[in-house]
Amino acid sequence: MAGANVITAEQKYLRTELEQRRTRLHEALHSPGADASLSELLTAVDTALSRIDQGSFGLCETCHDTIEAERLMADPLVRFCLDHLTSAEQRALESDLSMAANIQRALLPKPGVAPVGWDVRYHYQPAGMVSGDYCDLFETDRGLLFMLGDVSGKGVAASMLMSHLHATFRSLAEAGLQLDRMVADANRIFCESTLAGQFATLVVGRAAHDGSVEFVSAGHLPVLHIERDGATPKDSTGMPLGMFCNTRFPVHRLTLAHGDTLFLYTDGLTEARNRAGAEYGLHRIRTLAARHAGTEPAGLISKCLEDLQSFAEGLKQPDDLTLLAVQRVE
Repeated sequence: MAGANVITAEQKYLRTELEQRRTRLHEALHSPGADASLSELLTAVDTALSRIDQGSFGLCETCHDTIEAERLMADPLVRFCLDHLTSAEQRALESDLSMAANIQRALLPKPGVAPVGWDVRYHYQPAGMVSGDYCDLFETDRGLLFMLGDVSGKGVAASMLMSHLHATFRSLAEAGLQLDRMVADANRIFCESTLAGQFATLVVGRAAHDGSVEFVSAGHLPVLHIERDGATPKDSTGMPLGMFCNTRFPVHRLTLAHGDTLFLYTDGLTEARNRAGAEYGLHRIRTLAARHAGTEPAGLISKCLEDLQSFAEGLKQPDDLTLLAVQRVE
């Protein structure tokens, strides 16, 4: 077949995963009390490996169109696209998506995070059942850690990577690392456990009780420092996570005055479009933020959502949207 010798990086990765599963299944089948269903699973794995060799892997067996990439990444044994699942398979998929959405919501920061000297609010709005946006807040001995990011891609695969990032940073935060070291370690872990082409833009910051803030922006959209005189963008300090395994991440440092706010957002805001096809854009965000300097975080987020709704003119949200506002109040 013409496509038999063309194997993508994703397929190479999945071949390795399938071969490892095949080895484990062989070992399990030869163990005492092995379940008969393991033999059927082994056959399915062998069939998937054969499809990779033949160049038909990832094609629906009914319509021969491409199966959704995020479904293949989540389960390389799938053989049919969404349009050709049986009713039972569709119900099972809906159940799995619902469970994944519940897990994601459980990973979000608990309402009412109230660190000394700071007022913090966020808004999390998936475009579908699951999201590739990442948001976390928690207190440590050295102050408030805040994180907001966006994983490449959409759907289940992106949501899995988001959960992976959440677990990684939660584990590293417990070690009390300097911010640049924490992000560098997370980047290395992310690189070693994802496919080529998968990455995440991310802002990781620490706000201390005295009003000082340090943050790393790994390829993310500019952080807005909202002061009495306006809103100043603070640009990215490094590459997105997952691009290169050994990357340094410089740290931004600043001190917020009473009433100053840091405003973070994902591209579900900047890339929203109206009926004329125009993007919401960075300039509009900066103008809105400056107009509401001094507004408490909940009010600022509310004003932003109102303005976005007015701009979008009723069009459906095309991408995940997450907003985070961190304000000094003492």
